Amino acid sequence: MKGLLLAGGHGTRLRPLTFSGNKHMIPIANEPMLFFGLRHLAEGGLSDVAVILGPLHEGIEEALGDGSSFGVRITYIHQGDPKGLAHAVLCARDFLGKEPFVMYLGDNMLQEGTRSFIQQFQENPCDAVVGVTPVSNPSSYGIAEMDGDRLVSIVEKPTVPRSNLALIGVYVFSPRIHPIIENLKPSRRGELEITDAIWKLHEEQRTVRVRRVLGWWKDTGRPEDLLEANDLVLNTMHTSCFTNQGTTSSGAKLHGLVRLGRGSFVASTAQIDGPAVIGNDVRIEGSVHLGPNVSIGNRCTLGRGSSVQRSIVMEDAVIEGSVTLSDCIIGRNARILAEADRTVHLSCIVGDSTRIRFAGT
Repeated sequence: MKGLLLAGGHGTRLRPLTFSGNKHMIPIANEPMLFFGLRHLAEGGLSDVAVILGPLHEGIEEALGDGSSFGVRITYIHQGDPKGLAHAVLCARDFLGKEPFVMYLGDNMLQEGTRSFIQQFQENPCDAVVGVTPVSNPSSYGIAEMDGDRLVSIVEKPTVPRSNLALIGVYVFSPRIHPIIENLKPSRRGELEITDAIWKLHEEQRTVRVRRVLGWWKDTGRPEDLLEANDLVLNTMHTSCFTNQGTTSSGAKLHGLVRLGRGSFVASTAQIDGPAVIGNDVRIEGSVHLGPNVSIGNRCTLGRGSSVQRSIVMEDAVIEGSVTLSDCIIGRNARILAEADRTVHLSCIVGDSTRIRFAGT
């Protein structure tokens, strides 16, 4: 069995980015979200994985390398023009050959991983296992309508949804999916839809099993989803992941689960409330308050009097002065300076290398 990890935008409608590079490389708990999907494929027992690169793929090959650090062999395949998820499978046809495969969308965050999907596929002969979970906004997803365990319909982003069971972007397919995709016609969105391919598989009386996922799942299409995914990962990480490899001055207060990276420093009057993940070579100065639910990237500086709660702060960012950040995503090498006499409260997205200065009054 082989794996497909989709990274870099595979549909015709690309979401705008506030940050340079690829959305899949935005850190969740200080790791690019793409790492989570690759690990899940490796943990499922897959050794050969094709990473399908869409038009937005900057930094992916450099970060993943040949896959050896994840225990897999990576083959990179460029999709070219983004024509949908089924088109990405079509581009990987030679790589996949006649083997079954797992398809994993790189902008998904899934607690359960792939092992249970693969096990169900292997123990109960079928041509597809499709993961679903209830959502509050079904018009934004591919939706499966069920009658008990029987699949009734599957529609991509229906105007009038007949169910709230969204496809989560993890699939296991037999090679029988390939001739269907090869003869697939573009949808009204101009894409080769994987949902159409799955439904045609069902129409050919092939067995399609629908698996309701266990644990949490997040599609990270919006900034608020990224923050929620960060919350979920931080609150379900094993306690062994929270180690202190930095320097904590006497008097500093660390409450709950806190990971402090190599070369990082916490001043004596600072306070960190976990869960919190702090990278390498981070400087946390006096009277700083961090947490809970924060991820601070490598080489960041949190200046005296600053405060950060429920936020993602990427590497090399600097926050100085009486500024309180809450529900924020701060890009790489960004700088926020507050010189005002009163505390500045921000809830925002700040792009890479952005400079924000609040002058004194």
